[in-house]
Order: sequence, then structure tokens, then C-alpha cells
Amino acid sequence: MGRWTFGLTFIWKVMLTLGLVLLYYCFSIGITFYNKWLMKSFHFPLFMTLLHLVVIFLFSALSRVLTQCCHQRPRVVLSWADYLQRVAPTALATALDVGLSNWSFLYITVSLYTMTKSSAVLFILIFSLIFKLEELRAALVLVVLLIAGGLFMFTYKSTQFNGEGFALVLGASFIGGIRWTLTQILLQKAELGLQNPIDTMYHLQPLMFLGLFPLFAVFEGLHLSTSEKIFRFQDPGLLLGVLGTLFFGGILAFGLGFSEFLLVSRTSSLTLSIAGIFKEVCTLLLAAHLLGDQISLLNWLGFALCLSGISLHITLKALNSKGESGPKPHKGPVSSSDLELLLRNREPGDEEDEDEGEKYFVAQGQ
Repeated sequence: MGRWTFGLTFIWKVMLTLGLVLLYYCFSIGITFYNKWLMKSFHFPLFMTLLHLVVIFLFSALSRVLTQCCHQRPRVVLSWADYLQRVAPTALATALDVGLSNWSFLYITVSLYTMTKSSAVLFILIFSLIFKLEELRAALVLVVLLIAGGLFMFTYKSTQFNGEGFALVLGASFIGGIRWTLTQILLQKAELGLQNPIDTMYHLQPLMFLGLFPLFAVFEGLHLSTSEKIFRFQDPGLLLGVLGTLFFGGILAFGLGFSEFLLVSRTSSLTLSIAGIFKEVCTLLLAAHLLGDQISLLNWLGFALCLSGISLHITLKALNSKGESGPKPHKGPVSSSDLELLLRNREPGDEEDEDEGEKYFVAQGQ
């Protein structure tokens, strides 16, 4: 009887993990192809990002209200001083990361975007060393060399290479290194109470909107104001269709962050990281099959080299975690293309959270 119960429990955990991984894949791969598809007909990526931020804020606020009603416990609300001094830098970096990433879809293929965003861990490691969140070791140098070499091989003599789009997504990866380093520092400040991803997304979105709006006003404001798809529309049905499509993208963006949290809270950060690696492989295969992205053997070898660097980093973090004793802040990021930071912290007073619900993952995964 005991073996039978153990077998059923094991099968249930496996099925639950697979279900959560598939849910994460649907949102993560879905939003990547959604952005590329939308940019073919709607050439306002910054406006799209602003609307997504509004949708994420609304869903985060709704989630906070529902959580408060269920648990009868008020959610964290930061003071203006903490909000502007501690959250604003992270919000600005996040807004630029997401905005430039979406902007790059106007120029580059999904495969080049996926590969270049995978290099974000390279910049995260660099900034982690600068902010002393990581210690310089020979293994980290090897990780950096593998990822940098893989990125060079993937872009070398690429037939669909676009310099402007590559610069945008590489700039997004660079800013992403700053973004996730600042996010880690922010979440390690337990007194702020932002370990829960819903609370973090709720507080980040307004400042992200304000930080990205000037960039939108300069590069897209005039063109959007004269576009018949939004402000000078002639067909109300067409306008509702565009707004509905943009709203759907916001749901995907919120669902991505929430599915990542569910996966890491029910399994582990290592599971999420490994799932992220296979997700990138699936994205490249789908891009080659559905969109006709041309990927040479040299490009594939470069991608494999980059993934080997990311895998080595994940392995090192897993080994370090096993060697540590006692509850310590999670140092250093574990990354894939849009999963650059995994943090496992306890929220004070969350005694009744389900299973491993104290582990929180925070992401704006675009």
C-alpha cells in the first residue's frame, strides 16, 4: 500500500511539473512569436509595450485584491521615498530592456533575437561581479567565454543578419544585466516586502510606463498620432481589433511572469532554468519551420556553445546551493533568454503558503 501511494504521488508530481512546464512554454514561446507577428503589421513596438504595462498593472492589482480577500491580510505598499529611491532605477532598466527587445522585432528574426537574448547572462555575470554579488572564479570566466564565443559564431556570416536590430536586442541584453542585478538587490532588501512577484510587478509597472513614455513620444508619438490604425481611425471595427490584439499581448506578458512563478514555486529554480534552455531550442526549431528563419550549421554550433555556457552556469549554481547550509539570500542569477533571475526568499508571515510557495520568481519576461 505504501509503495502504491508513493507511486501515485510520484506520477502526480511528474504530471504537475510537465503541465506547468507546458504552460510556461505556451506563454513564453507564444509571446515571442506574437511580438514578431504583430510587428509585421503594427510598427509601433513602444506603444505596444506601454499598453502591455497597463494590462500587467491591472492584472497585478486585481491579483493583489483577490489575495487580500482570500487571506485577509493587507498587501505591501511602499512609501514614496522607498518607491522613488529604490524601485525607480530597477523600473527604468526594466522598461528599457523590454522596450528595446520588442523594438528589435521590427528588424531581426526570431532566431537571432532568441540567440542574442540568451547572452543576457553574460552581462548579468559582469554586473554581478561589479556589484559584488558574485566572486570572480575561473569557472565564471569560462562561462563568459563560452557564451561570447557562441554569440559570435551564431551571428557570423548570418544571411538574415540586421545590424540595427542586433544592436537593439544586444543593448536590451546589456541593460537586462543591469536590470536583473538591480532587481536582485531590490528583492534582497527584506524590509521592502517585495519578494512576491505580484507585488513587485504591481509596483514596477507605473514607473516603467513613465520611464518608457519619453522614448515613445520621441520615436513613435508623431507617427502614431497620424496613423489610421489608432487615432485617425476610420473603421471602428479595425480599431477594436487592434486594441484587442494588443490587450491579448498584455495577457500573455502577465501570464508569462505568473507561469514562471508557479513553476519555480511548485518545483525548483533549477527546473525552471533547465526548462528555459529547452524552450530556446524549441523556439529556434519553430522559427526555422514556421517562419523560414535560415540557420546554418555554424549558427547551430554557436547556439550549442552558448547553451553549454548557460548550462555550466546553472550546474555551478546547483552545486553551490547544495554546499550551502541554512537560509541565505540567493546570490547570482540563473539565466536563460527571458529568465534572467531566480530568487528564492521567504516573505515574512507567509506561514500558510502552499508547499514551496515561499520561493518567489520575479520576471517581466519578454
